[in-house]
Amino acid sequence: MTFEWDEEKERHNIQAHDGITFSYAARVFLDSKRIEKIDENHSDIEERYNVIGLVERVLFVVYTERGNDNIRIISARRATPKEEKEYYENYDIR
Repeated sequence: MTFEWDEEKERHNIQAHDGITFSYAARVFLDSKRIEKIDENHSDIEERYNVIGLVERVLFVVYTERGNDNIRIISARRATPKEEKEYYENYDIR
């Protein structure tokens, strides 16, 4: 699996979301307990997905797939309390 992103979007993401870089956010895909869903609200032009997973803390990452095993990260932030609860309840861990 390879990752790509727009450098300008990453700079904006770092400023807007507590310094979270896209290379850090990419680690969410190593979490075997991650939750992935299609982003129904933002998939008109291209299919977008949301993933909630643990990378020292629970993150919420938006991405799209580009070809074979290529992930383009669009945004990344800390999960909201509701998203974090969903993550932990889904696998009955904490």
